Amino acid sequence: MLGKLENVLLGLGAAAVALLGLLIASNVVARAVFDTALPDTVTMVRELMVAAILLPLAAATAARAHVAVEFISNRFPPKLRSWLIVLGSVMGVLALTPLLYAGWRELAHNWGSGSFFYGDLNLPKWPGRLLFLMGIAACWIRLAELAFRDTRTILAGGIIDPPKQTTEAE
Repeated sequence: MLGKLENVLLGLGAAAVALLGLLIASNVVARAVFDTALPDTVTMVRELMVAAILLPLAAATAARAHVAVEFISNRFPPKLRSWLIVLGSVMGVLALTPLLYAGWRELAHNWGSGSFFYGDLNLPKWPGRLLFLMGIAACWIRLAELAFRDTRTILAGGIIDPPKQTTEAE
C-alpha cells in the first residue's frame, strides 16, 4: 500500500517537473515572440518546485537513495552500521515531525481563510500547502516504517545492508 502511494507521488513529482519545463519554456517564448509574460509564472513555478522536490521524497527514502557520507561508518562492524541506519531513520522522523505539524497548521489556516497569491490570476495558496504536507507525511511514514522494520531485522539477528550507490567516477 505504501509503495503504491509512493509510486503515485513519484509520478506526480515527475509531472510537476514536466509542467515546470513547459511553463518556463512557454514563458520564454511568450517574452521573446510576443514581448509579454504569462501571468503569475513565478508563483506557479515556486509552487510546482515544492511538488517536484517533496512528492518523490518518500520513494527516495524507500530506495535508501538519499545522499550519504559513509567513509567513516563503512569502517564500523555491520551490526553497528545497522544500528546507525536505524538511528538515522529515527532522527529523520524526529526532524520531520515539526515540519509535519507546521505544514498541517499552514494548510488549515490557508484553507480556512481562503488565502490567495496576489497577481493576475489570484491563485489559491492551499494547493501548494497540501502538496507540501503530502510529501512530508509520506516521507515521515516511510521513515517510521523503515525504523520499525530495520529494528526488527537487527533484533532477529540480521543486518541492514542498503544497496550500494555508484557514481560515474567509479
